[in-house]
This record gives sequence, structure tokens and C-alpha cells, in this order.
Amino acid sequence: MTRSEEDTLGALELPADSLYGINTARALLNFDFSARKLAGERAFVRAFAKIKAAAARANARLDVLASETARLIDAACADMEQGRLDAWLLVDMYEGSGGTSLNMNVNEVLANRAIQLGDRSPGDYAFVHPNDQVNRSQSTNDVVPSAIRVGAWLMLEDLLTPLRQLVAALADKRQQFSSMLRLGRTCLQDAQPMTLGQSFGAHHGMAERCAARLAQLRTDLLCLPLGGTAIGTGFGAVRGYRAAVLEELSTGLGATCSAPADAFDAMASADDYLRLAGELNCLAQGLGKLADDFMFLASGPNGGIAELKLPALQAGSSIMPGKVNPVIPMALRQVAFACGGRYVAIQGACGIGQLEINPYEPLIAAELFEMLRLLTNTVRALTDRCIVGLEADEDRMRQALLASSAAATALLPIIGYARASRLVRLAQIQNRPFIDLIAEEGLMSREAVMAALQNAAIMGTCMSVQT
Repeated sequence: MTRSEEDTLGALELPADSLYGINTARALLNFDFSARKLAGERAFVRAFAKIKAAAARANARLDVLASETARLIDAACADMEQGRLDAWLLVDMYEGSGGTSLNMNVNEVLANRAIQLGDRSPGDYAFVHPNDQVNRSQSTNDVVPSAIRVGAWLMLEDLLTPLRQLVAALADKRQQFSSMLRLGRTCLQDAQPMTLGQSFGAHHGMAERCAARLAQLRTDLLCLPLGGTAIGTGFGAVRGYRAAVLEELSTGLGATCSAPADAFDAMASADDYLRLAGELNCLAQGLGKLADDFMFLASGPNGGIAELKLPALQAGSSIMPGKVNPVIPMALRQVAFACGGRYVAIQGACGIGQLEINPYEPLIAAELFEMLRLLTNTVRALTDRCIVGLEADEDRMRQALLASSAAATALLPIIGYARASRLVRLAQIQNRPFIDLIAEEGLMSREAVMAALQNAAIMGTCMSVQT
């Protein structure tokens, strides 16, 4: 069984029970580019559903939509939000219609579901029409950017929860390792004494800063161009619609939505997407640096540094028995690369929008949502499967520090630069720990050296120590 639908390009035959219509059918013919379809972007779909429900309620309040029609559209939106209509949300996220195909896919599915809820057959658009009623007072150009912002707002909540857990876990490790001395390194060379807690404090500071900035950006996302319709004029929307739809959407989200100071700016500019993508990329690259540090310090266990002991999660080789790889940091490093690439794509799309709108928002949405999804999943894994169970080899860290000439830096106020330089050169020639020569020459006891190193690491200065 089929039904025929017609537009200005002609007629198409659709399955009789199809909840999408001719606009979606044409998009499916034109844009079968990837495996990423609208239904797979759950936050985006939820955002569309909430916006369309708010629009229906606002239009009913303003007497441009029958209350019963609004009720049916609202019920269809609830079905869409719950995922019950995903089988019909099939437009490719990389569609080339500037978002029109995405918006019409939503409009058609909601109209046909509302028609079903009214005990009629899909395609009966005299009862509920995708454009005239579901899309009333709207344009693709204000709905799609609003749905991107609301979708990102929803996904940021999912990211911020594990990110704050990561911040707490790093703070715990900073405290746990606060007195463990280790050799600080710069340019992969021995540098100065420090504590392992200070290393984790650096990672904690990065994660905490990113969490705070992302939380602020999340609140900014709910400044929405709804009511601007095609280019910002509001042409086609009934008087009072903008205030009404933002009020209804605020109720639906449980958060305050606001109108931009300049609707034309909100339609033409994409800097808020770029700002969010940039902060997500900052987080990704910060976590990538953390991953590199973990892999470096856990290298070995016999041929490397092996100062950190990462949780053993799975076999690391199909041929080398007993080999265990740092799989979570390795995955995190790949995610950092992937996010960096997506940021570049978003940057390009944001900068090339022409005149009154940006027609490349589908790409921006796809890459932004993927960054959010990747970071949410990997941050959770990093905390639960790597940091919580991470241990340190205190003896190995101490040995590396005491065998290094870096310890000489902490002792300069006590033994002087010239004497320290002579002993460092001698230690290198004899291939002996610097601390042994200090003790042999009677300059300081080993205990005094350890106390000086502890003071230098923790206090940031070298205190006078009795020899």
C-alpha cells in the first residue's frame, strides 16, 4: 500500500504508513552520505521536540492554532522526545539543504503522528499540515540553530556530571600523593624535585577550569533566535510569538530561555558554536596531555619509567604474553585528536556562513554533538577505569630523584653552585648517584638531603638544614 504526495517538483509514492513525507523522501534520495542520521542524535531530536511543542502551545495561546490541533502536536512531540518516532527520523546529518531537510523531517513526522493520534491516516494534511501548523510562526533558519543550542545544552549536562567527578578524583589523588617525592622533568630531561601530588594538582586545575567555563557557556546557550523566522525580521510569525514561545520553552526545559539583543546578529553569527567547540577542544587537548603524561610515567614496567601503575584492564598483545597496555590513556589521546579535527571543521563552517544565515549548521551540529559525546564517554572511563585505581611506586620515584643531578638544584643555598656543579660532573663521570657523593664528602647526611628535597618540593624553597 502506498500514498502519493506532491510538491512543486512533482509527485512521489510513499508507503501508506510512512510518518515522513515528500520533503524527507527527497532528502533521502539526495543525501545518503553517512551512517549519521537524525534519529541517532538523541539530544538534537529532544531539542526539536521541545521547540515544536513550545511553538504549538504558543500558537494556540495566540489563537493562530486550534487548541485541539496544538494538543495533538504536543502529544506527538512527547512521542518524539521519548524516541518512539526514531524509525522515521532518517535524514543524513550532512544534508545539503541548510537544515531544511532536518526541520521538514521533524515537521512531517510530527504532523503524521498527530494525524494518527486524531484517528486518521498519515498524509491527511488537511487535518494537520507539516508547514501550516507544525511549522507555524517558524522557519528552518530560527528552529535549527535553536535546536542545536538546546541539544548542546542538554548534552553539556551529561558531560559536566562526569567531568566534575573527574575533578574530584584528581583532587583525591593530589591529596593522596601530596608527600611523595618524584623527579620533575622538563623537555624530557631531569629538572627539579617535586611531589606527585603537585603533578596531579596541575591536571586537577585544568579539569576544574574547563568544567567552570563549560558550565558558564551552557547558560549562554539558551539565548535563542526563535521568532526571528527566516532572517531575523520575524516575518511570518504572529505578533507576540517570540515572547510566548520562549516562555513555553522555558517551562518545558525547566530553565530560562531568552531572546538575543539583536535577532539579525543571532541569525547571521555562529561565534557561540565556535566558542563552545573551542572550550571542548581545550578540554580534549588538556586530557590528551594528561593521557601522554600517564603513558610516559607508566612506561615499562622494566624498560621504562614505571612510576605510575595504571589499572590493568586487558591483554595488550596477541603475541607477547603478559603485556598490558595503558588502554584508557591511549583511547583518550585518540579522542583528543578526533576532537581537534572536529574543531577545525566547525571553525571552517562557522567562518563561511554567507550574509543573513549560516547554511552549514548541519555540519556544525554533527561535529559539535560528536565532540560532546566523545568527551562525555571518555571522561567517565578515565575516572572510573583509570584514575580511581591508579597507584604510584614511591620507591621507584625516590630512586630516580636521588640518582639524578636534579637534586643539586634544591641544595644550592646549602652547598653553593660551584661545589654542586663539581659534584654533578663527578657523579656523571663515575656513574654514581649525586646524593652518595654529598654524603661521602660530609657535606650533608642522606637524611638532611631528603629533608631539603622535601622542603624544596613542598615549600618552593630550600630551608637551612643541619648537616
